Amino acid sequence: MPDVSRRNRWLQSLGDGMRRHALVIRAVQWVVVLFYALLLMTPAMLPLPDSQARIVDNLTLLAQFLFWGIWWPFVLLSMVLFGRLWCGVLCPEGSLSEWASHYGKGLGVPRWLRWGGWPTLAFCLTTLYGQLISVYDYPQAALLILGGSTVAAVGVGLLFARGKRVWCRYLCPVSGVFALLARLAPVHFQVDEQRWIANAAPRLPPPNCAPLLDIRRLQGASHCHACGRCSGQRGAVQLIARSSNQEILQATAQSLSRWDARLLLFGVIGLAMGAFQWTASSWFVALKQTLAEWLIEHDVLWALEDNAPWWLLTHYPQLNDSFTWLDGFSIVVYLSLSSMLLGTALQILLHLSARLAQDRALYWPLALTLTPLGGAGLFLGLSATTVKLLRYEGLLLEWVQPARACLLLGAISWSLLLGWKRLGREHIVLARRVSGGVCLLLANGLVGFGWWLQFWG
Repeated sequence: MPDVSRRNRWLQSLGDGMRRHALVIRAVQWVVVLFYALLLMTPAMLPLPDSQARIVDNLTLLAQFLFWGIWWPFVLLSMVLFGRLWCGVLCPEGSLSEWASHYGKGLGVPRWLRWGGWPTLAFCLTTLYGQLISVYDYPQAALLILGGSTVAAVGVGLLFARGKRVWCRYLCPVSGVFALLARLAPVHFQVDEQRWIANAAPRLPPPNCAPLLDIRRLQGASHCHACGRCSGQRGAVQLIARSSNQEILQATAQSLSRWDARLLLFGVIGLAMGAFQWTASSWFVALKQTLAEWLIEHDVLWALEDNAPWWLLTHYPQLNDSFTWLDGFSIVVYLSLSSMLLGTALQILLHLSARLAQDRALYWPLALTLTPLGGAGLFLGLSATTVKLLRYEGLLLEWVQPARACLLLGAISWSLLLGWKRLGREHIVLARRVSGGVCLLLANGLVGFGWWLQFWG
């Protein structure tokens, strides 16, 4: 207990320090914005690298490595370790959107914009579009998607809610994913609502909660941007350590958005697996060959041409890399099927587990127990780009496959542990708990099998 108290005191002082040094954080944010802009825009204006180019002597490849090999995989990892600290302190889109909102119209946030499905829809469409234009491989594609997202963030800031981050709260394509992963963070800003009410006269100026949260009723780390602006407010807000399992185990059907489970099952797991897998999938090849034969038989030859513009389908003939219309259609079909089939299979198994536990409302909390496995899958998929680029540099990286296996098995074990504990919280009789646990085992095994196909099968 003394160690826990000492750790929490240290964390509380860290959170309070973030509030006191807000100007330093703002300066860091602008440095990140500048770095982000240079890394995103400069390579798009340079010639595409040839086959002899390397990371150490080519800015385009260096930017590709930093963006997709380092930046995004470790942003995801930071969510699991520190909550949404990235969002509140470092994210360039959030910083620019909040800055723009100070000079915008300051309109109220309309009801249609607050629809809970926007982050899920935006994630799925961005993922799909990114595969069509090969966003991981070409700087123009990265500029189009990431730069377009940034422009949209600034535009939303100029329209709505002065001094806020409406884009981050309701529209950002990765905000839903970050909210899922932040539930696993071992630290968060805890709010004591009773103390908040009792201490009516705040000793500190009222904070500006940029993501528009009700600080007094804040529970958990999923939506909090961990910016530290409210630390110490009314003596009721402090940064503390907690169990990484706590937020998921305490979730209820009433406290969860239905979109959390849909995003996790159909987007983070189903769609993302298809996006990372299709280039090496024999099923994708079989699908495309079948469609090509049908097109030739029916004399629909235009679909086999590769004359689409680069911003619609990958088109870089100088590198012998161009997608035909058939390629684009096949990618859409394959990713859609991956999302629907895998997501629906997981949905059925989780509903069955809840039914066996005689509590249908348990489906939504049980779905969240797959969060560690979903996050591990995203990290494995994105880090595959890291490994690919490093191997192009001549590094063997023989430790990668064992490390992948350990990460995957660890994530499956964590998800199973969460599921087993979640069933145990309902005081279910052992036989029903075991039968429900078997369904969870099948669900985790199905996802694990998909990643086994990607890296070993």
